[in-house]
Amino acid sequence: MSGHSKWATIKHKKGAADKARRKLFAKLIKQVEVAARQGGGDPEMNPTLRTMFHKARENSVPLDTIERAIKRGTGELEGVDYQEVTYEGYAPGGVALYIEALTDNRNRTGPEIRSLLSKNGGSIAEPGSVAWQFERKGIVIVDGAASEDDVMLAALDAGADDITREDDTWHVVCDAAATHDVRTAVEEAGIAVHSADLTMLPSSTIAIDALDAAKAVLRVIDALDDHDDVQEVYANADIGDDLIAQLD
Repeated sequence: MSGHSKWATIKHKKGAADKARRKLFAKLIKQVEVAARQGGGDPEMNPTLRTMFHKARENSVPLDTIERAIKRGTGELEGVDYQEVTYEGYAPGGVALYIEALTDNRNRTGPEIRSLLSKNGGSIAEPGSVAWQFERKGIVIVDGAASEDDVMLAALDAGADDITREDDTWHVVCDAAATHDVRTAVEEAGIAVHSADLTMLPSSTIAIDALDAAKAVLRVIDALDDHDDVQEVYANADIGDDLIAQLD
């Protein structure tokens, strides 16, 4: 699965650098609120909320802001009824896109996503035509100063599926439900964790070996990322390290 975590690496590099802090905060708060609504407000009993809580704190969202989002999710405070919705599409070159959104108006969001894809050289896909190419996983990004043996020993015992080296970090891939356990086990072994998140990993990838092609794919993804309702965009593009360096 080592090649399949390449997209996670690209997103990790792009991360907060591509998004204004205000917009990033808004997306994280939505994720916390929806997780609390679906599974309850106790992070110890709600693995998804626990992961979203850590993700928000890692991105410096204030604790009181997170706690208010949890209360809105559980109904203790008034809040917007966000609905989870996914869209499937293609970027130029046949790259598959799986788009996760939270919206209070499906009738508005759907046409806007379709328009963004069309205007940037992509296209919408029929439901189910892309989703089968992705699998929900957890990914724990670990400090690369640790040895592979130490990371492997801690992570595999906690349920990790695969460990790969990506630049100066280790990427530990696991079943989505095991994300918190893997993170905890690595931290208890004295190894620093950079982040832990839920992701969608592609079962296969499309190699992108030309700069113009890479720009075209990322243009679509950036346009979608900028939409207020879009939470995550996943792609099965495998952009080479040399092209990533040129894009940087």
